[in-house]
Amino acid sequence: MGMKLGSVVVAALTIAGVAAQNLRAGQAAPAGQTAQAGQAARGAAPQTPPCGPNLEIKNVAKDSRCFELRTYTVREGSSIDLLHSRFRDHTMALFKKHGFTVVGFWQPVAKPNTLIYLLAYKDGAARDAVWAAFNVDPEWVKARTEMQVNVQVDSVFMSATDYGPLK
Repeated sequence: MGMKLGSVVVAALTIAGVAAQNLRAGQAAPAGQTAQAGQAARGAAPQTPPCGPNLEIKNVAKDSRCFELRTYTVREGSSIDLLHSRFRDHTMALFKKHGFTVVGFWQPVAKPNTLIYLLAYKDGAARDAVWAAFNVDPEWVKARTEMQVNVQVDSVFMSATDYGPLK
């Protein structure tokens, strides 16, 4: 398991480096790079950057899925416990309902107000479709409204390397 996670981290760093190069070149930041929780539900979500199979990025597996590493940092005055409850009691069932592939969730031991999770999709278009359906789901709108948590959400989009075990 450690090797698989290590490969994902290497891929994240690789794609983050590409995003930084794009920003230096004057290109737009990838969709969802930094957002407030629920922001996508209140307006049109920007399109996911190219992610997944058949990318023209050196060392990326041609059969890679699109991975999204999401980091939620709970802001002062909000509750990490409420965020965990929202995921445990509502979000996970809705993720299943809408066809998300959840790779895992983590709570960093040195950052108790942070939740990190990893999702996998067939490609960027599949990612956009599941999030669009999720964001307008009445059950999600109700849960988000009743269990408001002030968080900063950071997303990193990744494709697997051609040598890593997780695709």
